[in-house]
Amino acid sequence: MSAHEKAKAKTEQAKGKTKEALGTAAGNDRMAAEGRREQSKGDAREAKEKAKDTFKH
Repeated sequence: MSAHEKAKAKTEQAKGKTKEALGTAAGNDRMAAEGRREQSKGDAREAKEKAKDTFKH
């Protein structure tokens, strides 16, 4: 996994988790949903990179 893509995935996951927590605490369902979406995007990016690494070796 390239270090840049790995860092990008982790950043998206952390940002999404924070946004979801803030949205939930504030009662803002839209913000919480955006946070979950960002986390999913980070998870997908991480999975894609891991799959690429698996096929490279």
